[in-house]
Amino acid sequence: MASVLPITAIVFLLSITIAPLDPGTLVLFLFGAILLVGGMGLFTLGVDMSMIPMGEGVGVTISKNKHLIVPIVVYFLLGVLTTMAEPDLQVLSKQVPAINSTVLIVTVAVGVGLFLVGATLRIRFGVPLRRLLLVLYFAVFVLAFLAPGNFIPVSFDSGGVTTGPITVPFIMSLGLGIASTRSDKNSSSDSFGLISLCSIGPILCVLLLGIIYKPTEAASHLSVIPTISTTAQAARYFVESFPTYLNEVAMALLPVAGLFLIFQAITRHFRRSQLMRIAAGLLYTYLGLVFFLCGVNVGFMPAGQLIGATIAMDARKWLLVPIGMLIGYYIVKAEPAVSVLTKQVEEVSNGSISQRAMGLAMSIGVCVSVGLAMVRVLTGLNIFWLLVPGYAISLGLTFLVPDIFTGIAFDSGGVASGPMTATFLLPFAQGACHALGGNMMTDAFGIVAMVAMTPLVTIQVMGLSSVIHHKLARRRLRSRMERVEDTVLYFD
Repeated sequence: MASVLPITAIVFLLSITIAPLDPGTLVLFLFGAILLVGGMGLFTLGVDMSMIPMGEGVGVTISKNKHLIVPIVVYFLLGVLTTMAEPDLQVLSKQVPAINSTVLIVTVAVGVGLFLVGATLRIRFGVPLRRLLLVLYFAVFVLAFLAPGNFIPVSFDSGGVTTGPITVPFIMSLGLGIASTRSDKNSSSDSFGLISLCSIGPILCVLLLGIIYKPTEAASHLSVIPTISTTAQAARYFVESFPTYLNEVAMALLPVAGLFLIFQAITRHFRRSQLMRIAAGLLYTYLGLVFFLCGVNVGFMPAGQLIGATIAMDARKWLLVPIGMLIGYYIVKAEPAVSVLTKQVEEVSNGSISQRAMGLAMSIGVCVSVGLAMVRVLTGLNIFWLLVPGYAISLGLTFLVPDIFTGIAFDSGGVASGPMTATFLLPFAQGACHALGGNMMTDAFGIVAMVAMTPLVTIQVMGLSSVIHHKLARRRLRSRMERVEDTVLYFD
């Protein structure tokens, strides 16, 4: 409730002031907010009961295998199958008519599968995350300069949407399980980084796809907003939409559940009581995601699109920037995978990195990113002018902060750009861009990429301030001890 209420209040205030919504769209939004509250609660409970123990169990058992071929095959299949059914990716693929949606989904899934294999092998052999990030992002920007300009924002967006509510909990717990088999001092920090590397794979693969397809005629279109005149019609519209999300979420969870059953049949890793708890958790996860996705897709997407268009058509269209920043600050709190990440970070760091501090750093990052995205919508600024310096600063900070902050920061970028971004912020940018007469492929797309980038900076800045604070504290302690020693010597 606390995570959904602020964004609901902001949209309601906008709807009765500078961005009036028709009653039908507002009712859809409010119904969607109610579903979000219930969905978030069930999802969080279900993840704790099922996805996290499943991922840790698979990670521990598979990483003990002496032969590399088994882990490689298992991790590749996990990456491909979970990504192909990721709801965020389904939303994005339907908005890119330049390339067949199936081709785009398969390309992204293969990218995640390959990089999940690489990420798990990195943990197994203790390869520094910083080194891989420098090499891979260099490759990303080389390919980006070769790809068609109107396809670059979509490529970077694909890296953000793939790490959604299905893949994040499982992959993060998988990393914890693999890292737990190591006993060295870097094992805890190496448990992070899987999400970040799995986000790079789709960017590289989609950029290659853009170079091959040369989609010069790429275009985008706005979603059709339903006409709702009564609350009964709104309720009926949600009821009619439920089967779609019941099917989508089932297709998303079945590959994970199926592979887990095969794993359990072969290894007998979990006891019967644990299996019953995992089964109940999967049911909660399933219902939670159905409620959540139905709420954001049916209720939030039309509201985001209309609010963006209405503000852009106003004489004070510059208000897009501060309003976008305000929405961005609060909307990340409603992302289902964010609570999973912040909780896991607090547990792994033994409380030294609190959920509150992580949440604040991510909110500030997304606030800045949405503001910059709105500047792009208003001015048509090339996304390279923001991505290149943003990632340069992020990679430069990796040399100044502890490794654990680097892993957490680059993971947080993928986690922040989830279904709320794809179904509210992206339509918000598209509605504004269409109203201004801009190119949606180059100006509206890219907002997911921006949301995925800025937390890399803010969380590492938080880590840097922590390092500086500890150094100053040690210096003050050393100075105090020296004064005490001088006093003792004086009296002697």
